[in-house]
Amino acid sequence: MAVAIKAENLSKAYQLGEIGTGTISRDLERWWAKMRGKEDPFLRIGEANDRTSKGTSDVVWSLRDINFEIAEGDAVGIIGRNGAGKSTLLKVLSRVTSPTAGRISGKGRIASLLEVGTGFHPELTGRENIYLNGAILGMRKREITRHFDAIVDFAGVERYVDTPVKRYSSGMYVRLAFAVAAHLESEILIVDEVLAVGDAEFQKKCLGKMGEVSKGEGRTVLFVSHNMTAVRELCKNSIVLKNGKIAFDGLALDGISFYQNTVEALSQFIYKGDPLQAPGNDKIKVLAFTIKPSIGDTISISSGVSFSFTFLNLIAQQNLAITFELRTLDETVVFHHGTWLCQNSDSVVGSYTVSSTIAPNTLNSGFYKFNFIIASSYHDVLYSENDFVQFEVLNESLAGNSQKLPGVIRPNLEYQIDYPTQS
Repeated sequence: MAVAIKAENLSKAYQLGEIGTGTISRDLERWWAKMRGKEDPFLRIGEANDRTSKGTSDVVWSLRDINFEIAEGDAVGIIGRNGAGKSTLLKVLSRVTSPTAGRISGKGRIASLLEVGTGFHPELTGRENIYLNGAILGMRKREITRHFDAIVDFAGVERYVDTPVKRYSSGMYVRLAFAVAAHLESEILIVDEVLAVGDAEFQKKCLGKMGEVSKGEGRTVLFVSHNMTAVRELCKNSIVLKNGKIAFDGLALDGISFYQNTVEALSQFIYKGDPLQAPGNDKIKVLAFTIKPSIGDTISISSGVSFSFTFLNLIAQQNLAITFELRTLDETVVFHHGTWLCQNSDSVVGSYTVSSTIAPNTLNSGFYKFNFIIASSYHDVLYSENDFVQFEVLNESLAGNSQKLPGVIRPNLEYQIDYPTQS
């Protein structure tokens, strides 16, 4: 199958602070190097785009040594945390910005929707912007006219199509922008988180249209989203970015699992060495704390969460109790719950395993962390640890709404409705 997009050693650096070199002579030297096709002599070697640590360089590499191939007609999800380089990659692929190093080769015209109203002129009407975007893609007027009614109908802005788009609401803006990008005859469609703006009905239409564009029309789709359900439904393949580098390139389901289990914070702990050297103290040694979905391969709202904790008890003939505390990353306590392992001073030296399950449709999407306390009584704590493991619950659409809903829990409630009697 023919290749639609190919990236070779693609890198993008941004200089922090002052852009110039500081002297006219050095600026001229930089310009002369560029004219001869040479590397910038004053571009210092930077570090990866890791926002969690303080850098020592004035240069941040948003992308570093990116290599991949995307086949024609493929739908690829770009996955990663904020700051991983996803939007920068799409901007480079869309020719919005130039790479610092490496090259991109592609086949076909690209329609991109990177931000609300990208490519729109606020003083022009919706009608004029439709024709302007088509012209930018290299389409003839009659080609644009052929799709005009479908674009306006999809966006639902027929009443305002001859109104300047600066008077549109953000919802109208994004509906028209997506409709233009999806309907005009480009071979490659690039979409960055547009679904986070529209309402539930429009989000459902967007997903349906992108599936139609990819599977029905054979066009190539690149889709950035934090909604793993949308990526799973729409995309065949995925690319996972971490700190500006490719951490995974493969099937979408495998990419989602990789993203959850390895790219993010520690989601399990298993100690494989000498148990007496495991984390803990002279009373308790922690051997394992694992978290996995109760149903399926990835932790999501409907999968539930199973967790298992194993520790080595080194003191016999005492009481043992364990308490688990689940918190969000902003320290909101979700629950604080535990159980007695033995209450009659009859503990033994050896390993204890405590397992439990958080039922499906309990936790909302987001990141969570476990604290634990092992005690012999309420006042006698044997060992405790905060933020020991973390995990992410992936989002799921609800009645077509793919946005994250508010709240720590998201139960699947059943309702009994008593309707009024008709006279």
